[in-house]
Amino acid sequence: MIKYMLKSGIRMILLIIAISIAAFFIMEISPIDPLQTNIGQTALGIMSQEQIEKLQNYWGTNENAVKRYIEWITDFISGDMGISLLYRQPVYHVITQRLTNSIWILCIAWLLSGIFGVALGIISATKEGSILDKVIKGIAILFSSTPVFWFALIVLMIFSVWLKWFPIGFSIPIGVMTEDVTLLNKIHHGILPTFVLSIVGMPNIILHTREKMNDILKSDYILFAKALGKTKKQIILQHGIRNVLLPAITLQFASISEIVSGSILAEQVFSYPGLGQIAVTAGLGGDMPLLLAVVVICSCFVCGGNFLADMIYHIIDPRIQLKGKNT
Repeated sequence: MIKYMLKSGIRMILLIIAISIAAFFIMEISPIDPLQTNIGQTALGIMSQEQIEKLQNYWGTNENAVKRYIEWITDFISGDMGISLLYRQPVYHVITQRLTNSIWILCIAWLLSGIFGVALGIISATKEGSILDKVIKGIAILFSSTPVFWFALIVLMIFSVWLKWFPIGFSIPIGVMTEDVTLLNKIHHGILPTFVLSIVGMPNIILHTREKMNDILKSDYILFAKALGKTKKQIILQHGIRNVLLPAITLQFASISEIVSGSILAEQVFSYPGLGQIAVTAGLGGDMPLLLAVVVICSCFVCGGNFLADMIYHIIDPRIQLKGKNT
């Protein structure tokens, strides 16, 4: 197990490095010019060459790309995330502030999507062919193909604009000092983003759980359980749920990528100052140190989730042979 964990950990680290390289060079070849975006073409036109060179040094546009990446990753590994070019603060401080806003929303959305996704998938499978099954399956297929930003806009329009039940955006009430913000204020502002992200992560879990549960209910050992006189409820509780647990866990941890990616668009729609919003801000503003740090952190969430799912999978079912064992 330890050997397998070490191999998986090394692969995860290499994958995260590859993702950071891809993000860096995609930004390099993007048409966004940090000087024109943040300074403006008119302002650049009236600046002296010396001032422009100072700005180029600040944004790193006149340096070799490979050299800049090597310097960045060397500093990052040593614990220095650099200075945000837009916020003019250490990247660590910027991310810490925004991650505090995002983390509780992401965790609650992840848990809700997993719990309700598995439950609805099991219910749909046990009621195969019924109206309830068709409704659950249809809704799951509908939301699996619905763009996150569009769904978030609809939710915002209904619950914030029409019904006025929730605030239109932000993580705290406008005009309220930070020290005066209560926990209820934060929860009130975070309900809609959490709801949207929960729905985003649910469809695949519902459909895969339904498929797996259907296979289990049609298997030979279920027929044998029926022959023994067990009721449908006993079969589902004693055999169905136990056997659907492993794929459900895998799907639950794999859904982290959907929750994290969905948060980028959802936070933009709700103007929620979280990790997703600063990723967009950094990308559009050419803030390379901030963007790369966000990419690496989000990659750690996703890869870490898959790694944990793999470990739990083997712990729950020791019959599964670890890769590299006996080879």
